[in-house]
Amino acid sequence: MTRKTAPDAAADAISKDRLRLWLRLLKATRLVSAELRDRLREGHATTLPRFDVMSALYRHEKGLRMSDLSSVLKVSNGNVTGIVSRLASEGYIVRVPVRGDRRATVVRLTKKGREHFAELAALHEGWVDELLGVLDPQETRIANDLLTRLDAVLEQRRAGKIDTAPADE
Repeated sequence: MTRKTAPDAAADAISKDRLRLWLRLLKATRLVSAELRDRLREGHATTLPRFDVMSALYRHEKGLRMSDLSSVLKVSNGNVTGIVSRLASEGYIVRVPVRGDRRATVVRLTKKGREHFAELAALHEGWVDELLGVLDPQETRIANDLLTRLDAVLEQRRAGKIDTAPADE
């Protein structure tokens, strides 16, 4: 058996720490998402995917083509179609044909949909504040700063703009 040198051992240790970090991020995301899903379902007879669709449309007041909505949500058209159909049948969304393109439609929130989403969004914000309230303001800012930096680097890497190696300790 070959003994690892100090730099190799340190590199292995930080690699394991980064793996643990990833697993903790994933677990925290799953736990928060599960809690939000439960609260939306139990108290408001809705789902997190429906909330996400309404949120995207709320931010795009003039509406989005179905393909653009799928792109914004990073899901397939098939995933969005059923949700949009149900929201439309409940009067929260309207479909508008795109002039000059018979296959395309723009979907947007109705007044009823905007009001309903605004209520849900306020509740959602309060729930997230409660769930993440275990972090004090400074910890929250630090976590946001670190994750913002990580997001930026990962997005640049996905876009092929950079090729980075892990930061050294």
